[in-house]
Amino acid sequence: MVLTVIFLLFFLSIIYVLFTPIIVCVDTDKNQYFIQLKGIIKASLEPMKDEIFRVKLNVLFFNFYVYPLKYKFPKNIDKKVKRTVKKRSIEFRKILRVLNSFKIKKMLLNIDTGDWTLNAKLYPLFYFSKYGKGNFRINFQGRNQLVLHIQNRPINIIKSYINFKT
Repeated sequence: MVLTVIFLLFFLSIIYVLFTPIIVCVDTDKNQYFIQLKGIIKASLEPMKDEIFRVKLNVLFFNFYVYPLKYKFPKNIDKKVKRTVKKRSIEFRKILRVLNSFKIKKMLLNIDTGDWTLNAKLYPLFYFSKYGKGNFRINFQGRNQLVLHIQNRPINIIKSYINFKT
């Protein structure tokens, strides 16, 4: 009985992870940069004064801070080990199919190039691009902003990789 309950909980947790959305968010206006597996884990970059940035990991109910720029490599590397590297090639079509499985929920690009004539030349291009995905703007006020919110599910990534038609 206990074994079946453990197996059932394990199976349900696998199903939950497969259908939980993966969210990638980049917001330069609010300084938010994170990748999140909704309800399970969230990794976000936080700016610091002493260091350039740190990574904040929220795993279930626990918070961890990782300082990737403080890692020190060993200085004495005398032993050179020859390794055989297997050449693994992933086809370009598979990579493209996996990238197409991602859905853009929100995209805003607001730029100023600093050159008035270039801004004026780009204005019609950005005006007509608003009919597609995203919102593109040119401003003449010196503001640059990018808001990108991408979402996918692990099951969609697996399906797009496995169901590849040659």
